[in-house]
Amino acid sequence: MSGPLAGIRVVDFSRVLAGPLCARTLQDLGAEVIKVEPPSPDVSRFAFPSTDGMSGYYAQQNAGKRNVSINLNVPGAYDLALKLCDTADVVVENFRAGTLGFFGLDYATLSKRNPRLIYASITGYGQGGPWRSRMAYAPTVQAEAGFTENSVRHYGEALKEPRTDSLSHADVYAGLQAVIAILAALNSRQSTGQGQYVDVAMAATLLAVNERAHVDLSDEDIGAEPAVLGATDCSFFTGPQGEHFTVATSIVGSRTFPSWLRAMRRVDLMDDPRFSSAAARRLNFGALHQIIQSWMLTFPDMATLDAQFDEAKIAMGEIRSIKQLTQSEWSDYWGAVQLVPDRSGGEYKLPGRPWHFSRDELTPIGTPAFQGEHNREVFRELGVSETQLQQLSETGALVAHRRALEPEAAVKPAGASGQAA
Repeated sequence: MSGPLAGIRVVDFSRVLAGPLCARTLQDLGAEVIKVEPPSPDVSRFAFPSTDGMSGYYAQQNAGKRNVSINLNVPGAYDLALKLCDTADVVVENFRAGTLGFFGLDYATLSKRNPRLIYASITGYGQGGPWRSRMAYAPTVQAEAGFTENSVRHYGEALKEPRTDSLSHADVYAGLQAVIAILAALNSRQSTGQGQYVDVAMAATLLAVNERAHVDLSDEDIGAEPAVLGATDCSFFTGPQGEHFTVATSIVGSRTFPSWLRAMRRVDLMDDPRFSSAAARRLNFGALHQIIQSWMLTFPDMATLDAQFDEAKIAMGEIRSIKQLTQSEWSDYWGAVQLVPDRSGGEYKLPGRPWHFSRDELTPIGTPAFQGEHNREVFRELGVSETQLQQLSETGALVAHRRALEPEAAVKPAGASGQAA
């Protein structure tokens, strides 16, 4: 492995999204990650489309991790887990509060053996308090934390009914916040020599990343125009050749409307009673939008229109699908897509890394592993003999998908593939 976190070992007990994304991000930065799956595998392996225990969803969050599968209910398995955690710099888990403690794999137990360990837990509402035992998934936490209500409040007329976002923001943001906390804890360990426990709550994360939470938290009428409090006044337009795009600069707000007047060379509109104030512009939004839309259609192409937007400091973005973005010149430049084997003769196209480093070179995204594919490899490194490994496999302490036992699995180690698309 190479990258800023080279030499850091992460033991990943997590499943589905928040925890796996956290560990995958640490791996992208150069850490070695060993994923520990229980006998009942990570359910994301079976997300559609899935072939023989491998899905694109699973691969996106777990490609490149080595994989061991342990049945903690079988004698001998617990000792294997302890051996593994003794070598870890970081443990990541996202079970309901107290779950790993039931198996003796809680922070208190592991840190006595490994004082330098950083142990990160991601849950819906944290490890303590009245909601600690509640089940938590992204849609439910987003509903609890104001995310869903905010969408309904601003887009209610268009939605007609409450609707949650199709993307799991609570999981993704919590996973990334866990990465930030882990990196901070690693930095602290540099000076103190001591690890620590990191408790990440999805609900608290959604509050923290809501850049306009202060508006709802205020007990006073702040008196600001709705147009400058959020991006809900971003308008959608049609380009000269039928393109669909949005513009981030509000056509209603008092601070932003003059930019539109400069772009259109129409300062006279400020004297139009329909558009002389933010309240008036909101009331006559349809008429103003039509004037702007008609002006846009006078341009020969989007490039010319965008140049005039840029002159007026107005940002626009064409509405693209993910596939359209990844087929762009920018995607080729950035390396926004990488090809990863799907373990069935084909390839997954997965997102590349969101960073470039001037000094550190990042290892290409690795191959997704079958459940238990690296049982023998990992525990052999920890001093477990072949005889012991065979016995542990026979008793069911070690579990492996049948594909992990096939000869070709051994010649496709994690980290062996990953070319930019």
